[in-house]
Amino acid sequence: MAKTIVQKYGGTCVSSPEKRMLVLERVKEALDEGYNVVVVVSAMGRSGEPYATDTLKSLALETHPDISLRELDLIMSCGEVISSVVMAAYLSENGIKSRACTGSQAGFLTNGCYSEAEVVDCQPAKLREVLNENFVPVVAGFQGVDAHGEINTLGRGGSDTTAVILGAALEAEKVEIFTDVSGIFTADPGLLKEAKVIQQITYGEVCQLAYEGAKVIHPRAVEVAMRNNVSVVVRDPENSSGTGTLITGESSIQSGNFSTRGRRAVTGIAHVTELVQFIVEFDSPDSSRELEIFQRIGEAGINIDLISVFPTTKAFIVKEEHSYKVENILEDMGLAYRAEKDCAKVSVVGVGMHSMPGVMARVVKALNERSIPILQSGDSNITISLLIKQEDLYDAVKTLHDRFNLR
Repeated sequence: MAKTIVQKYGGTCVSSPEKRMLVLERVKEALDEGYNVVVVVSAMGRSGEPYATDTLKSLALETHPDISLRELDLIMSCGEVISSVVMAAYLSENGIKSRACTGSQAGFLTNGCYSEAEVVDCQPAKLREVLNENFVPVVAGFQGVDAHGEINTLGRGGSDTTAVILGAALEAEKVEIFTDVSGIFTADPGLLKEAKVIQQITYGEVCQLAYEGAKVIHPRAVEVAMRNNVSVVVRDPENSSGTGTLITGESSIQSGNFSTRGRRAVTGIAHVTELVQFIVEFDSPDSSRELEIFQRIGEAGINIDLISVFPTTKAFIVKEEHSYKVENILEDMGLAYRAEKDCAKVSVVGVGMHSMPGVMARVVKALNERSIPILQSGDSNITISLLIKQEDLYDAVKTLHDRFNLR
């Protein structure tokens, strides 16, 4: 059987005849190179466009605001099905035999959790049959069915996850994620024009960048790729000669390089805006009240980040949209607190920093030289995160980008 490649196309890549022509060109190129091709598609367009997932969801909610998650999953899954049918018809009309497939037909079994389902198995026997008949399967991403035949959607980034799981299940040579940017950048190119495409990046680095605010690929998809050693390429369908960004294991990036020098400390910079920092003060250490704060915030369904715990002071950040709930909880507990609004988190990520001393010192020095106050910090073995005022965001990203020679 010929080598297999999985190509995933985001919603903007299939939203118009002109865009679908580019998909046709990329599929034809892969076929001409001798690959069997499996295409995975997202719903066409973005919110407000007729068949986008958010548009379909809004249609249901406008009719019945208390609609069940089961019914929401049914209508939300329609966007990808429409997209797969339209794309398969377009390919067939232009000489590439294609067949649209739902997530169920592609073999995706889910755990029955509506709107945020986990995939528990993938048995793509039907896709193999389609490939053996020399058809290109066009799979509706973002969905599967549970053991009772109920449709479940996979949550944000679900089509990326669909593509990578198929890549693993079909033992594909690689998975290509086509999007409206040229690859994964050293920083958000919408914020910093000097940002450049990263040629190669490890699974761990891209996961951290995604968790810290970068939006090119969903971290859950990267985790699946890492567990199954699937090579993933992020690229732009408009650029036929562009290599994009290869996401792979650290050993693959280091292969053939026998030098102990030159390892990069920082690979990329991510950021998150619209954050609020809470600083809670106690008169004396009180572990039970400390636990109660975090329990009650968790029970309210609020994620907290950059947690700093000292005997009489606790600091953490939340998204601005959740800050009023946190204020209500703290006031109900009778606690003294300060809320610092209009904050942003900047994170530098690099697999090399865990074996390279002094990276934090370089980060702090760079921001100090620009008189950018650091409100709070946190780190892991490959990430350093800093909380700053949102008005300092551009200056902070540019300064760190320059300091670590990411240009």
